[in-house]
Amino acid sequence: MIEMSRKVIIAGNWKMNKTAAEGKALVDALKPLVADVCPDVADIVVCPTFTTLAAVIDAVKGSNIKVGAQNVHWAESGAFTGEISAAMLKELGVEYVILGHSERRQYFGETDETVNKRLKAALAAGLKPIVCVGELLEERETGKTEKVLFTQLEGGLAGLSKEDMAKVVIAYEPVWAIGTGKTATPEIAEETHNYIRCTLNDMFGKEIGEGIRIQYGGSMKAENAKELVAQPNIDGGLIGGAALKADSFSALIHNAIAG
Repeated sequence: MIEMSRKVIIAGNWKMNKTAAEGKALVDALKPLVADVCPDVADIVVCPTFTTLAAVIDAVKGSNIKVGAQNVHWAESGAFTGEISAAMLKELGVEYVILGHSERRQYFGETDETVNKRLKAALAAGLKPIVCVGELLEERETGKTEKVLFTQLEGGLAGLSKEDMAKVVIAYEPVWAIGTGKTATPEIAEETHNYIRCTLNDMFGKEIGEGIRIQYGGSMKAENAKELVAQPNIDGGLIGGAALKADSFSALIHNAIAG
């Protein structure tokens, strides 16, 4: 067994919320609340909408808060109306990017193949990808969780070198627990994270697999963050609603690293 310490990563996915002015106000309120969090202990990331990125990047300067985008296109440029390239994000100062979120898959036709193309473009530009995987309620209830996750990991991460994979964060989203108030118990979440870890070990070798950070993305809140992140294979959270207020996001971060 390879023992490896993985730094906690808490990323707030703002989804389609917050104008530029509102995003700046949120970050301005958040900065003093998390100023005591050592960057060696945890990475704090906020992921605004495209139109809010520039204001938030400017607002976080000099702080321990990093900025991510919510998606990126796979092409460098071209006739892709409404899309944003990795170079455009990089020029703004974006560090992270979320890929394959369940809402992108559900509403906008994302597939494992397009996630894979976006992932390779993000890595080529020097962005740090957060790749989302997860099963629907009916898939969990019919015992297909592991099959679904294996397919998403195999397809989404196809063709990556070990060196590239070491730069990737995985976010496990039990789709049935997003926005519903339902949360997998820490034991259920850990069991699934452990399966993801074992699959990554098989795909890329233990040296890489044991170092990859796996976030939990199923309605993590301040109240359950400590118990979830205390699990051996849960390395943080991809946070939705609780990231939209400075006090709740700060409380969640502090609880997550308290264990």
